Amino acid sequence: MEHSPSWLVNSFIYLAAAVIAVPVAKKLGLGSIIGYLVAGIAIGPWGLKLVTNVQDILAFAEFGVVLMLFLVGLELEPKRLWNLRRPIFGWGSAQVMACAAFITAAAMAFGVDWKIALVAGLGLALSSTAIALQAIGERNLMPTSSGQAGFSILLFQDVAAIPILALLPLLGALTGDNEATAQSSRALEALKIIAVIGGIILGGRLLLRPVLGWIAKSDTPEIFTAASLLLVVGIAALMHFVGLSMALGAFLAGVLLAESEYRRELETDIEPFKGLLLGLFFIAVGMSIDFGVLIQSPGLMAAILFGFLGLKLAIIYGIARAMKLPFQERPVFTVLLAQGGEFAFVVFQAAAGTNLFSMQTSSLLIGAVALSMLITPLLLIGVDKLILPGYARAGAAHMDEIAEQQSAPIIIAGFGRYGQIIGRMLLAQGVAPTVLDHDADMIETVRAFGYRVFYGDATRLDLLRTAGAATAKILVVAVDSVEQSMKIIDLAKEHFPQLQIVARAKDVAHLNQLRDKGVMRVERELFESSLRSARAVLELLGQPPHEARQNAMRFRQHNLALLEQLYPHHKNRAKLIVVAKQGRQQLEEQMAKEREELAQKRPAGWHDEAVDRAAGSKEFEQA
Repeated sequence: MEHSPSWLVNSFIYLAAAVIAVPVAKKLGLGSIIGYLVAGIAIGPWGLKLVTNVQDILAFAEFGVVLMLFLVGLELEPKRLWNLRRPIFGWGSAQVMACAAFITAAAMAFGVDWKIALVAGLGLALSSTAIALQAIGERNLMPTSSGQAGFSILLFQDVAAIPILALLPLLGALTGDNEATAQSSRALEALKIIAVIGGIILGGRLLLRPVLGWIAKSDTPEIFTAASLLLVVGIAALMHFVGLSMALGAFLAGVLLAESEYRRELETDIEPFKGLLLGLFFIAVGMSIDFGVLIQSPGLMAAILFGFLGLKLAIIYGIARAMKLPFQERPVFTVLLAQGGEFAFVVFQAAAGTNLFSMQTSSLLIGAVALSMLITPLLLIGVDKLILPGYARAGAAHMDEIAEQQSAPIIIAGFGRYGQIIGRMLLAQGVAPTVLDHDADMIETVRAFGYRVFYGDATRLDLLRTAGAATAKILVVAVDSVEQSMKIIDLAKEHFPQLQIVARAKDVAHLNQLRDKGVMRVERELFESSLRSARAVLELLGQPPHEARQNAMRFRQHNLALLEQLYPHHKNRAKLIVVAKQGRQQLEEQMAKEREELAQKRPAGWHDEAVDRAAGSKEFEQA
């Protein structure tokens, strides 16, 4: 039996590790990045040793970052990019220079040679574009001021990687090697760089759109996908040839195509490859952590890791304040830019290649960067759970709780979208309810429109008393949270038995809980509006409006009757499923029979698209 090719075995290992680790990490609330990193550690040289060619994998996987920046570029039109020039070159340069200066100074204070300290400071000042942009996307932060600022700084860092790499041979020359190599060599490199960037810009303007149009006319989707990948690979190869950032070249190409008619198709074609390769990149980062160095010098590794993270956190938070970002957005912005970046791997490996420092030092710094990437998602979880709730409370408008005794006959607990509609209808009939809500910002907004809304948590017995629950006739429970809804109803049932309760149910499970408490006037929040949308769909399919209305009403009646049948079994999952399936089958049979009867009553030549579709579907099922 022949041995399987190594690439096939490695592909199986990568995919199996990701499929196992990522869902587990997501289930634990740690995020997909942690899952990929842990998968890399598990299969790498310091785990199960299933994969050992880490550097080759890391070099290939960096293409995921390239594809990501190409897609980011597609979202940025040249005008918008020009509008960002100040934050990119202003705050971006401030972040890189300040972080590099402080880290360099700190290293020199501990006796590190100035050249090593400078290279370490420049490398550690960079942040992970992959982690930061993925987190910004997952949190939908790109439209916010902190998302825009973070993107601008990350973009400047990609640009800054070029002069940093160009600086390394100069520093290497200062160690005593021949400096004469290279005035002419450096001039030639500069000319190559200018020529390639100019070629990308000119080619993007003059050639890319006509070529993509010609390929699109072939009407072969897989060839257009191949052309999309060829475009990104070709530009990345050109940039690599002249020693520039591949990701920066891909970003530039994306910007040039941002206004083209092929933008959406390019995004659709490249998105799946980007996701897979980014996952592979994080797996490779996990594999690249040299635990041997960590075991040999755990104290030094911890000092480097927490030292540079601490300095960057302080500096970046200061920059966030100087930029006047909303203070609720500053913690996430700071953490996203504090960790080390993928370009640090390139900088430190190149520095070892030019003999600026030893491979041991390079491994130590690369390990610190990889560990910072590993703990960044954990820091974000800590920020979400420990810091942001306090920031949200601090940012909320200060508001006194309801203090004056109220006497309205109706109390509404919760004045979001659902509660507001009830309140508006009551006010239109001349009935002024007492409204309780604990969202200070929302209260300020609706008060501006003349509503009498009081700040207070309806799950507190004392506030319910003050709101007039002892004398009111009706309590409307319209809060979003199922847990809060049940607490309010428990209090009302125990202390104010005269109250008639009208409740909002989030879903059928919540409705059944309310029924268990004896609440009979319950409305599912989306049921009626969904029925109206279904009616509109039936009308668009060709049903006359009165028939669509009748069908919706029959479905409504059947659904409510089915809920009554299901309620006695709602704690018995097996029985619940059986009854639900029977009910659905009965509804389908009933409506099919009614369609047939209706079709027989119609005059000859009557054409109904909906009936035709249903009949076609039935014939297909029978076949």
